[in-house]
Amino acid sequence: MKVTRVCLLGGTGFVGRHLVYRLSAAGYRCRILTRNPQRHRDLRGIGCELVATDIFDPAALATQLAGCDAAINLVGILNETGKRRTFRHLHIELVDTLVTACQTAGVPRLLHMSALNADAAVGTSQYLRSKGEGENRAHTRGQPDVAVTSFRPSVIFGRDDSFVNRFAGLLRLPGPFPLACPDARFAPVYVEDVAAAFARSLEDRSTFGEHFELCGPQVYTLRELVRYVARCMGRRKWILGLPDWASRLQARVLEWVPGKPFSTDNYLSMRLPSVCREDGLARLGIPATHLDAVVPQYLQRHTARGHLDRLRRLRS
Repeated sequence: MKVTRVCLLGGTGFVGRHLVYRLSAAGYRCRILTRNPQRHRDLRGIGCELVATDIFDPAALATQLAGCDAAINLVGILNETGKRRTFRHLHIELVDTLVTACQTAGVPRLLHMSALNADAAVGTSQYLRSKGEGENRAHTRGQPDVAVTSFRPSVIFGRDDSFVNRFAGLLRLPGPFPLACPDARFAPVYVEDVAAAFARSLEDRSTFGEHFELCGPQVYTLRELVRYVARCMGRRKWILGLPDWASRLQARVLEWVPGKPFSTDNYLSMRLPSVCREDGLARLGIPATHLDAVVPQYLQRHTARGHLDRLRRLRS
C-alpha cells in the first residue's frame, strides 16, 4: 500500500509531535487538524500543513481528509473536564465520526491510538472502557473500506512527557512524598518507539486489522519509578507509599484540584498492571528503549546543576 499524504488528529500533542517529525523526515506530507494552528507554527517549518478544523464536524472532517491516503487518530484524555471533554465524546463518538469521514472521503487506512488494558466490557475504569469501545468501533465500523491498526501502549516517557516530568516536579516539594498506588505496575515505553510503531505500520499490509501492545523492556512498580526519578535528580526523598484506602481518598480529593492531577478514575485504571502480554515492538522489528538511555539526560534540568546552567544561559 502506497501512502504519501497523512491526516493527523492530535498531531500537536506529545506523541503526535514526535510522530509528525518522523513522518516528515521519511517524506510523508502531513496535514494536522488543530483548533489553534498559530500555536504550533514550528511544525510548518518541517513542511507540515496545519488546518483549523472542528474535528467533531463530520462534513468538515471529511473535507480535510479528502486527498489523504491515511488518517491517524491520537486524540485522548486521562480525565474528563467539561461537557465536550468527556471519555464518550473523545474516545467513542469521535472515532465513529472519523471512520465515517474516512469512508466518505475515500481514505483507506487508519491508525488508532488505544491504551493498554482497554476493554469495553471489563475495563476497571471509564477511561479503559471508553478506550476499548473506541478501539472496537474503529475496527468494526471501518470494514471493509478502511484498514485499521490500533496500538495499546503502557505509560509513555520522553523529554516532554507528562509522566516522568510531573513526578520530577513533585519531588522538588519539601517533605515526604505521599504516593498513591505504590505497587501499581508499568512497563514504560519510549515515545520514539511508539512513533516508530505507527510509522512502520503505515504501509505494511501485514498489520491491517491488528492490535499492538507496546511496552518498554522492564517492568517497574510506581514506587520504583518514583525512586528512579529521584535518583536521576540527585535527590534523597522519603517515598511514603499509601495503603489502598488512603490512595482512594487522595484520588477523591485531588480530582477536585484544578488540572485534576489524580482522580478516582485514574486510581481504578491503575488497579490493572500496565504490562504487555505480547511484545508488539518486537513484532514490528523495533528494539525497545530502556529508561536509562533517555531519562537521566532530560531530568538534568530538574537538578541543581541544571538550574545553574539555565541561569548561566539566561545571563549570557
